[in-house]
Amino acid sequence: MSYVVTRKDVRGSWYLPGIIFGLWFTLKKMIYNILNPKKMPTLNYPEQIYEYGPRFKGNHILTVKKDGSLRCTACMLCATNCPADCIKITASEHDDPSVEKYPISYEIDILRCVFCGFCEEACPVDAIRMGPEWQTAALAGSNFTYDIQHLAYRGQLKGGTQTVLDDQERHHAGI
Repeated sequence: MSYVVTRKDVRGSWYLPGIIFGLWFTLKKMIYNILNPKKMPTLNYPEQIYEYGPRFKGNHILTVKKDGSLRCTACMLCATNCPADCIKITASEHDDPSVEKYPISYEIDILRCVFCGFCEEACPVDAIRMGPEWQTAALAGSNFTYDIQHLAYRGQLKGGTQTVLDDQERHHAGI
C-alpha cells in the first residue's frame, strides 16, 4: 500500500506572504505603542525602575552591631549551606575574651550566587541578609567579588544595617 502526498495550496510554500505579514504586524504594533505610551507593557529602563515587593531578595548585606562592628561570628553556617559554594570566610580569634571569633575576610562571588537565600536562613545571629538592591553593574568579573567593606559598609547602606537583636537581648534569651 502506498500513499500519495499532495499539496493543497502552492501559496503556503511561499515565504514572501509570511514575511510581509510579519513586517505589517510589527509596524502596526510599533505605531500603536508610539501613539499610546501609557499602555505599553514595557518599562523605559533606566528612567523607569520596576519596584519589587518587600519580600524580594537582592544583593547581600552584612549587618552590624550598635557599636559598628560586624555581627558575623564566623560560624561558617552560611558558607556550608550555600549550594553555589560562593561564600569564602576566613576566621580569626578576637582580642576581646567575650567574643570567640570574628571574620577577617568575608567574600561572596556574586557571579556564582544563585540568590537562594539559604545563607540568610542558616545564620543564627542575623549577620547576613538579602537586601532590596539588585542592580550590579561592573566592567570586569573581578568587581563581582564582594568583601566586608562592600557587604557591610557600602554607601547605599549609610553606615551599615543594624541587626534586629543586640547582644544583651540575645544573652538574656539564651540565644
